Amino acid sequence: MELILASGECNAEDEIICVPERVNELFENPFLGGVNRTMVLAVLAALIVIGLLYFGIVRHKKRLVPSKFGAAVEALVTFVRDEIAIGIIGPQHGLKYFPWLLSIFLVILVSNLFEVAPFINFPVSSRMWVVPATLSILTWFIFVISGFKEQGFSYLKDIAWPPGVPVALKPLVGIIELVSTFLVRPFSLAVRLFANLVAGHVMLTLLLVSGWVFLSGQGGLAKIPIGLGWLVVGLAIYAFEIIVAILQAYIFTLLSAVYVQTAVHPEH
Repeated sequence: MELILASGECNAEDEIICVPERVNELFENPFLGGVNRTMVLAVLAALIVIGLLYFGIVRHKKRLVPSKFGAAVEALVTFVRDEIAIGIIGPQHGLKYFPWLLSIFLVILVSNLFEVAPFINFPVSSRMWVVPATLSILTWFIFVISGFKEQGFSYLKDIAWPPGVPVALKPLVGIIELVSTFLVRPFSLAVRLFANLVAGHVMLTLLLVSGWVFLSGQGGLAKIPIGLGWLVVGLAIYAFEIIVAILQAYIFTLLSAVYVQTAVHPEH
């Protein structure tokens, strides 16, 4: 609702979408000075992840009777460990990168689910430099450093001059691989997450708030049936965005594991 009715003075009959004087008004927190809403939610996401792991794993192991919450968190942790860390990278190196993969999966998941959280309705992942770019750059450093650590200078040599490729094609393929590994991968990781969350958030906000405006009669009584339709579609998108939030966290973590796997297992 902030996105649509953000202006202090708004005539809903003449202009349904009211533009604020400053876009920052949508994100600033008037009670915390220079700390904006995105920063607060990013810290909250980290605290929620810590709480999930502490109460779901640490405290869960001390209980004689397992709780449903602890079992659910343990199943999630086991999935990331077995299906992503070990399943993609392999048993030899997978457990080494498991804490990192679990951390980014849970942080992205919680940040994404803020989109559908009551009284928040703002995915932190829709701000490029807070979650998508930061985690993409960190992932890039991890798999590049891992590649040099495991293979030495051969890591760069095999990318620039790939073995098994005809000599006439090696310069072209090498350039493509260099650009893909050192430029495209971190950029595509960040943009994929960012674009999906921004698109879903904007669409969901427009549908639900437009439906509310029309149903409340602010756009005229004749527009109430239109508002009902918008609201129904918005609720369907609301459920769909929960799936998108989970899927995007999984895809980001899966691709991070794949990039590490290609760095530590050159034969693959």
